[in-house]
Amino acid sequence: MYIENNVIKNYISFWLATMFWIISIMIIVGGLTRLTDSGLSITEWQLFSGFLPPLNTTDWDNYFNLYKEIPEFKEQNYSMTLQEFKIIFWWEWAHRFLGRLIGIFYLIPLIFFTFKEGYKKLINLYLIFFLICFQGFIGWYMVSSGLVDRVDVSHFRLSVHLIIAFIIISLILWNFFNLKIQKNLNKKFNFYIAFLFLIFIYCQIIIGAFVSGMDAGQIYNSWPLMGNSYFPDDNKIINILKLSAFSEPSLVQFMHRNLAYAILIFYIFILFRIYEMKLRYLYPAINFVGLFLIIQILLGILTLIFGAGIYIASMHQISSIFLVSSSVYFLYLNSN
Repeated sequence: MYIENNVIKNYISFWLATMFWIISIMIIVGGLTRLTDSGLSITEWQLFSGFLPPLNTTDWDNYFNLYKEIPEFKEQNYSMTLQEFKIIFWWEWAHRFLGRLIGIFYLIPLIFFTFKEGYKKLINLYLIFFLICFQGFIGWYMVSSGLVDRVDVSHFRLSVHLIIAFIIISLILWNFFNLKIQKNLNKKFNFYIAFLFLIFIYCQIIIGAFVSGMDAGQIYNSWPLMGNSYFPDDNKIINILKLSAFSEPSLVQFMHRNLAYAILIFYIFILFRIYEMKLRYLYPAINFVGLFLIIQILLGILTLIFGAGIYIASMHQISSIFLVSSSVYFLYLNSN
């Protein structure tokens, strides 16, 4: 994306930075919606009418009666009162409200900038808008999985919903950097290794969504061992090679732990190579990646020890935003 007009360039940069923070807040609220088991409180997809919350007793009764029809209420929350329902309702409503705001705040400026600069220069930004719209569809696809035969949403659909959100903020950041940062023409670190590191981070986010979706962080609340052994004693090592492993809470937690170790080792290798090659312009970027990686690992350990308590688990997700952002920045500095 090449914009000659500096005024328009600054406007687009500010807009992209704003969208990055709004979507980051959306990710945080989405995580809290999951942690509070609020995601199934609204059982219908209302693109326009759902913009407003319930305004009277009749509206509240209608939403609550619809919730009473799904398995989560019948099997798990059958004693829930209307006041208790309102708590989980507000989390899900806020999540959907933010989603609608993101669509509006992205589309209107995009149309304006298209008139100013033309469609071809902004094709990357239209791709992001497509992903934002697709994310809305995936969000409902995820919710629908928990309305019929189960008390929670599918952890596979949850992981797709989460990773698309991170891809969106990554692309927004990339386009922001494209407008604000002049690339260094000196010798660079290997782009493909930096890209592979980011892919590892994405994979860890996906496995983390599996952990969250199956409440796998509420078992084996010890570290560095899982109970009394390195491998969970409620399963067999051979099972880790089966596709069904992704639906086994203890195995998913085992994967999440060990992928974190692998990412840390991979990072140390990259750090060593950069300092060995004396790529001084990359020192701040790779150090920031390391800082957020250590914070993320420590918060992950604390999340396990405290049984995935809502506050520490939310901090763990927030730190992942900073880890991904710093990794995208590091990758951008090594691109052509």
